[in-house]
Amino acid sequence: MPSLAELFARYQFQAPNIAVAGVTHDSRRVQPGYVFVAIRGVPLTSLSPHGLVVSRPALDGHDFIAEALAKGAAAVVGTRELNLPVPYLRVEDSRVALADLSAAFFGHPASKLSLVGVTGSKGKTTTSVLIHHLLNSAVAPVGLVSTAGLRIGTKEKFLPGHFTTPEAPELQHALLEFVEAGCKLAVLEVSSHALALERVHGLQFQVGVFTNLEAEHLELHQTMENYLREKEKLLERSPFSIINRESPYYQRLASRPHWSFGSGGDWQAKLLEENAQGLLFEVSSPVGGFRANLPLTGKFNISNALAAMAASAKMGLGAPALQSALKNFPGVEGRMQIIQALPFRVVVDFAHTEESLRAALAALRPTTKGRLVVVVGAAGERDPGRRTGLGRVAALEADHAIFTEEDHRTESLEAILTAMAETAKRTGGSFEVIPDRREAIRHALASAQAGDTVLLAGKGHERTLERGTAVLPWNEALEAKKVLGELGLS
Repeated sequence: MPSLAELFARYQFQAPNIAVAGVTHDSRRVQPGYVFVAIRGVPLTSLSPHGLVVSRPALDGHDFIAEALAKGAAAVVGTRELNLPVPYLRVEDSRVALADLSAAFFGHPASKLSLVGVTGSKGKTTTSVLIHHLLNSAVAPVGLVSTAGLRIGTKEKFLPGHFTTPEAPELQHALLEFVEAGCKLAVLEVSSHALALERVHGLQFQVGVFTNLEAEHLELHQTMENYLREKEKLLERSPFSIINRESPYYQRLASRPHWSFGSGGDWQAKLLEENAQGLLFEVSSPVGGFRANLPLTGKFNISNALAAMAASAKMGLGAPALQSALKNFPGVEGRMQIIQALPFRVVVDFAHTEESLRAALAALRPTTKGRLVVVVGAAGERDPGRRTGLGRVAALEADHAIFTEEDHRTESLEAILTAMAETAKRTGGSFEVIPDRREAIRHALASAQAGDTVLLAGKGHERTLERGTAVLPWNEALEAKKVLGELGLS
């Protein structure tokens, strides 16, 4: 356990030689002996035709210092000029300080790991899990931090919240767990939030993967240029990159050492076949050509597979190892996860944006003999454009849509569903509104006929449902299985 003097030494701050029990930015987690880092949060904003609208100001950690002290904080870090009864370190950027202090507290575990980072608007979770699977098949154990949770080798551990990349203290603790478990490699799914908010500050990556970029998270970044700039940071911290050749941003990103993937890239897929067992294709690559078998649904997963194989090859895997491991990939929980195939198919997928929902429905359409039904909602406290896009795609691409809740948080669920319904109405599509998600799933499955496909979209792997200020336990796959059992259909 490091001392406060050791942690603060890098700032030329003379602190007492007392033991530190932890580092956190969350006053609710403070325990005696903790260092509390006061950071300013992100305001809740949205984009309207009139520009950026702030609907809730940012919380400021400095306002919670008294609470942290009452819980026994041994020291405080912040950006204001303050006089406190415990050692107080004033810094220019408390988010950077949180990352640096967390790394120091846990003994700089990243220095003992070779890291692969994956970023992009979509596909990054599947790509991250694929890379982990490929590398772990050859040099186990390998660590993984992704939206789906924490994995050490094949052992899984779910993290609280909906973070793609956890905050710095949790991330550094995860890296330490990897080291203690004997990992030499780790794969990190890196969100634009993590880059913008310094959660991965100080980490260096051996390989950085860029999957794509689409309009998303503009409530944080405001412009696509800002969004791209944050994504670019990952590649700048990587001596070698894996870049989507089909991205309109390819030329801008391709100035650094890299392999490209996709049409016209260094890694390409040819002679594609799709059947009930998955995807078959020929790989053309710098490490040779070979036949690949990927047990996933959806042609869009070819891009994810190429990116994953390229990154894994750069980390040392040869063509035979890639070919062997790929065909044994078990898939990603909540990503086109088939809950039941007959008499009708039930699929759980994380699709929560216009493009990802369109891709999921397009992937399921060719193998659906009956109706294609989707149960979907739109998250509150996010870009309002997302809900109209989801409503439009659901009405146009599915035979029937059921609009329901999905983490509406403190926004009005009725307003969100009304926006989706009004958009769907303009398309002329078939839809209905059932606000309670559990009831919506039950109705969809009870109404399904042989040959239908019911897609439960938006929640995927997540383990909570945010309803107002309440955070409720939730498991979409288990909810579906429970309903099927109650209906006598499983």
